[in-house]
Amino acid sequence: MDRVALGKTGLQVSPAGLGCGGHSRLGMRNGDASVAEGVIQRALDLGINFFDTARAYGTEEVLGKIVRQCRDEVVISTKTVFQDRDGHYMPAERLVASLEKSLKRMHLDYVDIFSFHGVTPEHLDHCLHAYVPVFQKEVRKGKIRHLGITESFRQDPTHEMLKAAVPTGVFDVVMVGFNFLNPGARDEVFPLCEKHGVATQIMHAVRRALSNQEVLLETVRQLVESGEVSTLDVNVDDPLDFLNAHASVESVTEAAYRFCRHEPGVSVVLNGTGSVAHLEQNVAAINSDRLPESLLSRLDQAFGSVRSVSGD
Repeated sequence: MDRVALGKTGLQVSPAGLGCGGHSRLGMRNGDASVAEGVIQRALDLGINFFDTARAYGTEEVLGKIVRQCRDEVVISTKTVFQDRDGHYMPAERLVASLEKSLKRMHLDYVDIFSFHGVTPEHLDHCLHAYVPVFQKEVRKGKIRHLGITESFRQDPTHEMLKAAVPTGVFDVVMVGFNFLNPGARDEVFPLCEKHGVATQIMHAVRRALSNQEVLLETVRQLVESGEVSTLDVNVDDPLDFLNAHASVESVTEAAYRFCRHEPGVSVVLNGTGSVAHLEQNVAAINSDRLPESLLSRLDQAFGSVRSVSGD
């Protein structure tokens, strides 16, 4: 698999990254560690060297078990939440303890990227002032190589948090929601990241609206009602008929990954699954060519103005 530069970090990563969360959590949602181990090992065999996890996913331990044998060849990204169950900010010391627990679970001395997870616009200032200075010390200690931040795409589909966070120069990597149902990041985030040398991890490349026809129909119905999508551009009874009919497209999922992979400003496209077969299909899609210009133009005509949904 090819390697691409991860922003200004100096790291070289696979354009396909394995997301260890999502619905399947590598198969761990059913408590089957052997399935997760098989998915991770197959990802390595396919050339994936970027792995994104989090304490909340419950996959750090199984990930560490496999990748610590080839630690120098992989890039590990993990994350922490910053609020307790009552919505109160946790003290910075508790977040540092979360980092220590993550390292212990994975049997690692350091992580390549440590991110504040699911930050919304109203919480950014607190993260910048209460947490970042503390974690910059952890960077200097060598426990973290690069700081990152992830948005909450469902709550912040216009990327207000990232538009404010990227110019601070604090974060080397950001996780951003992007798909052809809401391609707003190409205008709002990617140019900003390229200007500041910030790498991007793409989440939501394929979510429910792109894998479940009923969810897609309901999403498009809402977008038509809001005026973001026109019935002149989309068949409301089969919104992606033009995509499915194209000879170069195997499936909506395949097209969705290709769409993200070749977008300027994209570093890594995350895919998550508990199935080796699905992993192989996803990687094949990400390794495929850019979608034909005619399809890209049609997708832009249909959904290019959408900014209100995440596709979930």
